Amino acid sequence: MVPEPLAQAVRDALVEGRLPCAEAFRIAKDHKVTPAEVGAAADELDVRVSHCQLGLFGYGPKEEGKHRIVQPLPEVPPEVAEEIRARLAEGRLPCAAAWAVAQRLGRPKLEVSGAAETLQTRVSRCQLGCF
Repeated sequence: MVPEPLAQAVRDALVEGRLPCAEAFRIAKDHKVTPAEVGAAADELDVRVSHCQLGLFGYGPKEEGKHRIVQPLPEVPPEVAEEIRARLAEGRLPCAAAWAVAQRLGRPKLEVSGAAETLQTRVSRCQLGCF
């Protein structure tokens, strides 16, 4: 059962009935819980997460191919490729590792996920539990 303050925070953050990823992380910080706990609360409240900060889902209808905004980079900077490869787990880049690469190199998260696309590396283990 989701504690009422957390449930209310999720409901208050909804945009068009969905919980934006950035809002989920804000809620986690404000309520001193993990992002996974916010994701689980959203699941329990039957709320879908939208606007993944890595651009992987939640931007439009999947059946129309508009759910993702991430695009492969034309060229991956060597330091980004090196950081991504160093953080792979079972051949995939965990979401938290993608965020860590972005922070360490001072790059946008969407650029890191775009680099992963170019490197044909799938992102895994969403911090909110979405995938």
